[in-house]
Amino acid sequence: MRMSSGCAAVLLALGLACSSHAADMPPWKVGVATVKITPQSPLPMAGYASRKGLSEGVAQDLFAKAMVIEDSGGARAAFLTLDLIGIPRELRDWLGSQVHEKAGIDSASLVVNASHTHCGPAVRIASVVADERPAEVVQAVEQYADQLRANLVTVVTQAAERLAPAKLEFVRGRAGFAMNRRRPTDKGYANAPHYDGPVDHEVPVLRVSDAEGKLVALLFGYACHNTTLGDYLYRGDYAGYAQQCLEELHPGATAMFMAGCGADQNPYPRHQLQHVEWHGRALASAVEAALETVPRPLEGPLSVAMEEVAIDFAPPPSRQELEKTASGKGVEATHAKRLLKELDEKGAIRSTYAYPIQVVRFGNSLTLVALAGEAVVDYSLRLKRELPGEAVWVAAYSNDVFGYIPSLRVLNEGGYEAGGAMVYGSLPGAFAPSVEERIVGKVLEMARRPVGAAADATGSGKDE
Repeated sequence: MRMSSGCAAVLLALGLACSSHAADMPPWKVGVATVKITPQSPLPMAGYASRKGLSEGVAQDLFAKAMVIEDSGGARAAFLTLDLIGIPRELRDWLGSQVHEKAGIDSASLVVNASHTHCGPAVRIASVVADERPAEVVQAVEQYADQLRANLVTVVTQAAERLAPAKLEFVRGRAGFAMNRRRPTDKGYANAPHYDGPVDHEVPVLRVSDAEGKLVALLFGYACHNTTLGDYLYRGDYAGYAQQCLEELHPGATAMFMAGCGADQNPYPRHQLQHVEWHGRALASAVEAALETVPRPLEGPLSVAMEEVAIDFAPPPSRQELEKTASGKGVEATHAKRLLKELDEKGAIRSTYAYPIQVVRFGNSLTLVALAGEAVVDYSLRLKRELPGEAVWVAAYSNDVFGYIPSLRVLNEGGYEAGGAMVYGSLPGAFAPSVEERIVGKVLEMARRPVGAAADATGSGKDE
């Protein structure tokens, strides 16, 4: 059957219109979701060992927020941000398997970041038991952990179900309330504001707009401890107030905070309610200022890799030294008893830690590095100098928040972040001087692969 010239002209016009419409469509799809994770009952507070009582109320609700991003080829990445002190590795691994099963997102493509608020609940059962809490308190924490797991799977699944055409842009601002907290004194390094110490005041922002240009979400970060307050009320600290402020300024949009390398940074001033509100508004203002700058449109393809590198511990104390410490009192004695138990049960104290690293690349336009643990600011500053490309974002507190990750500089200086804080957990002690080079070397190896090569990673890659 021969087509008339009139029909051909109509179909040609329709084809051109469809091609033009396809060309105008954003190259990305994004879905976001939010779930409240505020405990419904009093629980032990996380973050300060001196607080032995239970929570006494809610000053601000806590949230888990998910953003799923899909490129034009179907590759996906999911960002899950939590108003919590941290994320235990076992919970993150379980969550990765559930997200893969229920949302079709590879475990390696799930970035889980905790704001590290010190005004949230304890989520590690082991730490609660170690404090010899009553059985009913341990049970309450277990019940909260069960509900938290269900909520986290749900929020990521919902975000994946809401994928819609979107435009991604990267912008940056600055906030100035973080200050290095390692002040040198005659007796070592004190936890106090140190004006001359290294800082990273950059506020990276991922702006998500829908096909009509309406703001959908803001994913933003800052390198600073969430330690403005330390009372017994639940709240997201400055990061929670910043998210709240941005969502009030942009009704219908979701604001998500990713903690940066702020292990040796504190917000100043501290300790008063007005301070946490000040810092929240300051961070929100930095995001707003960033939105006024010239944006960098993000291009694909989307590549995500999650691998491990073995980082060494410094040699542990001898059995004789541990037995002497264990005979005393305090957290040092408790820690020594844990190591003696490990020595008796396994014949040796572990010498390495399997440290997870994630690298998310948006073509050649942005590289986002997600480090585990409480990494000090040196990691952010160094990686932004050494990674290829102009746009680099370095987060910490991701996927496994187990303790401090010092740089070689901090290790040599000594103090709390260098290894002193290890007595509050079950790890042997300080890391070896090789820790920084091991981590940075692995990040550089992953980030320097050809664009798209990391997309085949399954999360099983290891560097022994």
